[in-house]
Amino acid sequence: METALKLLRSNMRQYGMFIALVLIMLLFQFLSGGILLKPLNITNLILQNSYILILAIGMLLVIITGHIDLSVGSIAAFVGAVSAIMMVKYGMSFPAAMALSLLIGAAVGAWQGFWVAYVRIPSFIVTLAGMLLFRGLTMLVLDGKSVAPFPEGFRAISTGFLADVPGNWDLHLLTVIIGIVLSVFYLFMEWRGRLIQKRYELELLPAPFFLLKLAGVVAIINLFTVVLASYKGLPNILIMLFILVAAYTFVMRKTVMGRHIYALGGNEKAAKLSGVKTKKMTFWVFVNMGVLAALAGLVFAARLNAATPKAGVNFELDAIAAVFIGGASATGGVGTVLGAIIGGLVMGVMNNGMSLIGLGIDYQQGIKGLVLLLAVAFDLYNKNKSA
Repeated sequence: METALKLLRSNMRQYGMFIALVLIMLLFQFLSGGILLKPLNITNLILQNSYILILAIGMLLVIITGHIDLSVGSIAAFVGAVSAIMMVKYGMSFPAAMALSLLIGAAVGAWQGFWVAYVRIPSFIVTLAGMLLFRGLTMLVLDGKSVAPFPEGFRAISTGFLADVPGNWDLHLLTVIIGIVLSVFYLFMEWRGRLIQKRYELELLPAPFFLLKLAGVVAIINLFTVVLASYKGLPNILIMLFILVAAYTFVMRKTVMGRHIYALGGNEKAAKLSGVKTKKMTFWVFVNMGVLAALAGLVFAARLNAATPKAGVNFELDAIAAVFIGGASATGGVGTVLGAIIGGLVMGVMNNGMSLIGLGIDYQQGIKGLVLLLAVAFDLYNKNKSA
């Protein structure tokens, strides 16, 4: 029991936000008269927040290194505008336009990363300048007008669904099968991890708590997939998000690059003395952020089926809030990809839930601001307590 409490305390922020997400969902499910967790609304929740979750993954790496990026919303709008010109005005195929758009995002990230990493201008100033620059370029590219519509194949990225297996089924059968496969994979990985911990005589979660955790996660996975299967199945964008989360979680947990990013944010001087190429690492973190901002811009444009001058407004604030709410430290060196996703979902559920119950936008903004403030205050409280 003592070991379980110790492990729980060491992961309090991550578990706490997950519990908070569940409680917020249950609260708005009750207040909305059962609308929140209906299959259609859950699907809309995923589609509405997909681009913020993509941005949150990139922003997490930036914040872990001790920097900030205020330009991601403007970059997303700029890339969406350029992609519209390529596809709508010049008839370029959408795969080629997407590839070029991601390269533009990488170039923008490299531009900002150069000033931050090598010229040593604070990231706040560089990205604030970028926010203004790329917002202006978006207006120039679009000439102040919306450009639409996009090709059907491009729109399917953000609004399409995974095709089902042939046959007449009450549920989207392939989605249910995927849920079962993911459950088996999760059980295998958790059991494998426990065996490794046991082999190296590390602290183990007591068996009853471990089994309870497995049962809870498997239940959530299958309940989630059954809810989606009751509507149209897995959205294409959810598959993309799953791949991104899995890839970035692997990079941050299992690779030298991930350890170097954490080391850079924890103590830059110590990291440099340990052989970490701090300037190069900072540069590539901003390049990565540029690519993900471009991807978010494409996803948003595909969902809207138009490129507009006002696209991406406040995206950077939502992404930063998601990362901090999900457990990242304001001083760098701490944070997880899963935590950032949970933080983004907390923000998304709150937005959706408050809209469902008819709460005004003024109240919504105020409540979100308070949640962000409390999340950062909780982080500082935990740091001071452990110091």
